[in-house]
Amino acid sequence: MTADSPEQIIATYARAARRVGLGGALGAEGVDLRADAIALLEWLQATDRTWLVVLDDVTDPAHLDGWWPPTRPTGRTVATTRLHDAALDGADRRRIPVGTWSPAESRSYLAERLGPLLDDRADALADALGHLPLALGQAAAFMVNQEETCGEYLSRYDGGRERLADLMPVGVTLLLSLEAANRASPAGLARPALALASYLDPAGHPGELWATEAVTGYLSRCLGEPVDADRARKAVRLLHRYALVQHSRADAIRSVRVHALTARAARESVTEPVPVARAAADALLEIWPVNDHARTESAAVLQSNVAALHAAAGDDLWQPDGHDLLFQAGRSLLRARMHAAAVTHWEDLADRALRMVGPEHWDCLNARMNLATAYRHAGRTDEAIPILEQVLADRERLFGLDHRETLTARSVLASAFWQARRLDDAVALLEGVAAARERLLGPDDPATLVARANLAASYGQAGRTAESITLYERVLADRIRVLGPTDPNTVNARAGLSTAYGSAGRITEAIPLLETTIADQEQVLGADHPTTLSSRANLAAFYRRAGREAESITLLDQVVTDRRRILGPHHPHTRTAADHLATWRAARTQGKGDRDAPS
Repeated sequence: MTADSPEQIIATYARAARRVGLGGALGAEGVDLRADAIALLEWLQATDRTWLVVLDDVTDPAHLDGWWPPTRPTGRTVATTRLHDAALDGADRRRIPVGTWSPAESRSYLAERLGPLLDDRADALADALGHLPLALGQAAAFMVNQEETCGEYLSRYDGGRERLADLMPVGVTLLLSLEAANRASPAGLARPALALASYLDPAGHPGELWATEAVTGYLSRCLGEPVDADRARKAVRLLHRYALVQHSRADAIRSVRVHALTARAARESVTEPVPVARAAADALLEIWPVNDHARTESAAVLQSNVAALHAAAGDDLWQPDGHDLLFQAGRSLLRARMHAAAVTHWEDLADRALRMVGPEHWDCLNARMNLATAYRHAGRTDEAIPILEQVLADRERLFGLDHRETLTARSVLASAFWQARRLDDAVALLEGVAAARERLLGPDDPATLVARANLAASYGQAGRTAESITLYERVLADRIRVLGPTDPNTVNARAGLSTAYGSAGRITEAIPLLETTIADQEQVLGADHPTTLSSRANLAAFYRRAGREAESITLLDQVVTDRRRILGPHHPHTRTAADHLATWRAARTQGKGDRDAPS
């Protein structure tokens, strides 16, 4: 029987009572359905005959209150449901989860069903459908009927030109329980909550997202009344109860998961996608960590959710212009030194910005400059410089020669020139920027001090060590006076000056200055920040040059350990430090070595 309502259950029991010939004393007369249904249950309790009752698609445990078949050695009851509801447990009932197939099972099934239509895209198709048996069965039927291979069907599925319901009825089936969930308490929240979850990574997103102002505000607008974090969490639990999402507090960073097919079906039922997509983006931005440079699992989950959201929402995150989350995620990849991922992200953003807002929009200029920065960090300087030159020309034309964004573009281009060993060009640009900042903003403005610090670093890179030290000393004194001794910019200036002292061979002055810098960096940036780790690596090199070899090896060994933990064992900075550590240890064993080896 279909068990989605009490009326359906009672009517089917009554019909079954008449079909097995109940009557007379048991009273199955076909006049009173309720009395006939009770007569069937009494008969199931007393009969010696074997019986099986199948309760198909239980949508609410309350529908079965008083109507569960009895527990008997000769009888068995099987109930199917999408619900994860504690009310279904107990009373000698045993829950049997029916999950997805393994990849091997999926491939075996497709091979049996498809025959010659099976091709090398079968595994990719099974992955795309989440190894859901119902979905694979309906997809296989479609392919057989249309004589299409796995690759051809997958192109349809991934192309986005056809709705899920046209490719497989499972799209409708997956959402059958949504209406019931939307009527359940808290009423009216299941549909908008599932819509928002459907735009995020099916592999999971953090549970804390549902306590953000972005989510509660979105749900409040959908419901027309205030929704707090507690009601938002109850909405997630409701979706879990109806098997529309999986929610577990045990895994905080992937607390809420939704099957990819359920997500796609839910997205295709959204009539106004822009507010949903932008609410999801606002929520991710709200929980974005301040220190996002570390390559942690939490950071990876956030990045995967941004990628899933951008893929699902597409141009909806560009209404009316690019959402800040897209730029935050890209800058985070740059800070984490994830060069390949950063290049891919900014290439996509630059292309989409050009198409959506045009070449002169700020978002497009910003995306192109960040793309050039990603190219530069990935060692693709020859590709970065033409982009930066064009961005600079555009900013000069649109904003003027002295606009702050134009001056910023000059500074970034100077960094690329330095990386390309065009040192004179880099120095010339930075001298112009420093002079313009001082003229426009005054000698003590933080932007002026940044420009001078960049110029001091450029002098050092160009081998003009004396000029670098003089300028760094002035910058450090000014920053201590204007910003204070522990401001991050002051700390950076102290680090730069210590490097300049080291380049000049003034190691006894460089070491205490860098030790103070590291103590400040650990307070301001954190012990695991890449800049802090770089300073500690430099201090190890200074110790070595001062003849303090045991201290240098101990310190560099800790840097290598920390970089492996934070950046990963294959990151270029990790490998470089590990190589030098091995060289230093070998040299100490042999009683010799190059004490000026970089860290």
